[in-house]
Amino acid sequence: MKKMRSCRLIIVLSLLVFGGVCVGFFATQETRDFRIAKNLDIFFSLFRELNTFYVDEINPDKVIKTSIDDMLKSLDPYTVYYPESEADEFTFMTTGKYGGIGSLVRGGGDYVTISEVYKGFPADLAGIKAGDLLKKVDGVLLKGISTDKVSEKLKGNPGTDISVTVERSGKDLDFKMKREKIVIPPVPYYGMIDSNTGYIRFTTFTQGCSQDVKNALVALKANNPKQIILDLRSNPGGLLTEAVEIVNFFVGPGNEVVSTKGKVNQFDEEFKTTKAAFDDKIPVAILINSGTASAAEIVAGAIQDLDRGIIVGQRSYGKGLVQVTRPLSYNTQLKVTTAKYYIPSGRCIQALDFSHPNADGSVGIIPDSLISEFKTKNGRTVKDGGGITPDVPILPETLSQVASELYIRNFIFDFATKYYWAHPDIKTPQQLALSDQDYADFRDFLIARKFDYKTVTEQSLNELISNAKKEKYYDLHRDLFNEIEKDITHSLDQDLSIFKPEIKELLEEELVSRYFYEDGAIAWTIKNDEQVNKAIEVLNNKEKYSSILSGKTGLQLVTQKDASPVSHKKIQNKGEIAASV
Repeated sequence: MKKMRSCRLIIVLSLLVFGGVCVGFFATQETRDFRIAKNLDIFFSLFRELNTFYVDEINPDKVIKTSIDDMLKSLDPYTVYYPESEADEFTFMTTGKYGGIGSLVRGGGDYVTISEVYKGFPADLAGIKAGDLLKKVDGVLLKGISTDKVSEKLKGNPGTDISVTVERSGKDLDFKMKREKIVIPPVPYYGMIDSNTGYIRFTTFTQGCSQDVKNALVALKANNPKQIILDLRSNPGGLLTEAVEIVNFFVGPGNEVVSTKGKVNQFDEEFKTTKAAFDDKIPVAILINSGTASAAEIVAGAIQDLDRGIIVGQRSYGKGLVQVTRPLSYNTQLKVTTAKYYIPSGRCIQALDFSHPNADGSVGIIPDSLISEFKTKNGRTVKDGGGITPDVPILPETLSQVASELYIRNFIFDFATKYYWAHPDIKTPQQLALSDQDYADFRDFLIARKFDYKTVTEQSLNELISNAKKEKYYDLHRDLFNEIEKDITHSLDQDLSIFKPEIKELLEEELVSRYFYEDGAIAWTIKNDEQVNKAIEVLNNKEKYSSILSGKTGLQLVTQKDASPVSHKKIQNKGEIAASV
């Protein structure tokens, strides 16, 4: 009997050992490729069951795109899938070109509104204006149609006919035109700010943009500038090779601008300047803010690391990841992160943490323990961890709440539309200085439109009162609550008086773009732009400029009102999607 038990025990132990070996063996066979195949099979079978048994009809395109988008979001913010329906958006992103009428539209009501018209393109030449309500395209009523869908109807192959019906001042107007290839200029404005200072506003790194920057430099050179300001504020970046070309305008051949390192060796590259510089001596100031990203950060970071110029403004966005596009089946595309880029000092600009961004999406606070120090060409200390830290920091000053509400809720825009049609004879920007009567008319306009808003303080008090009532403390302190409410309740007339300068500035900025397009608006705003003026101040002080580049001095922070030319146009309306058409 004992012998039988011993045999059974040996058999059981043998099976356990053998089983463990088998499990280990088969576990090692479950390679990465097998896990991918297994999970794809699970996904396919799951979708098949959903499609067969789910109570409602399933839209396969929508469900699959949602699953793809959520999968990619788990990796980083920049790896993106583009279905065939978004091919135009993808092309515009990489080239700055699309087929359309040349305008910007946005939602906010029953019909989308023309918010901006691009100078010299079909919409402009036909007579369409900002503020027009877009009611029909090729006879199709657009009421209740989303901005994206309207944008799709307006876009099409260059040379094709399109008819548009807009409502203006209560009347319907019909326009016929041909779509054209719309190319948004990467340099919307350049010029001499004063007798010494050339200025270039540079907005995006699309194909060939470096030639536009060079053309601006050549034109400015004819005025014999003593210094150059390159404005990269709110420039979202783009093509890395264009960034190298632009740095090459200011430094000679053989200088490393950026290197990339990834998992796949084919994406490990070094990018150096290869040509003679356009001008490697002229003092340079680069303007940046929290919207300066990607290739724009390469330019700013390389100029800083090579001690070729000063950086003025706020810390940049913090995007140091390289993407390439990969074609997929059925005319779809994948923009995939393949590497990180490193600027000349060896630092990576990429934010170390995606999970705690600022409100604008840029990099948040990075703990000192995670930050490493690097050296510029002249031995100055620079740091990684997210974005480019300016040599001359300027803190942006936010708008008052009343000004923000007026802008975001389109009261500034709508009054500008009314003013434009009431004053058709304005020929110069100088005529746009709003009078006290104009400002009084704006007040009447707001009253007629029943404009009102709650301050954060008022909202907090309302919440406090609500909680006090729930907890039955309100009746005990009713008089106190009423007294506080009376003291903090805002008055429209009082707010319009206190914040008159910034509200007038918003109105004038909107109006100057109506009469003189984007380039006129930029020329108007840079006159009072604190960041531009600070750059000029440092450039004019050769000793201070040199001491910054040598690392021998620091500068105090300056509070800055406007973060970029036409900065308020960067505010996105709540619940609104804007689209170029």
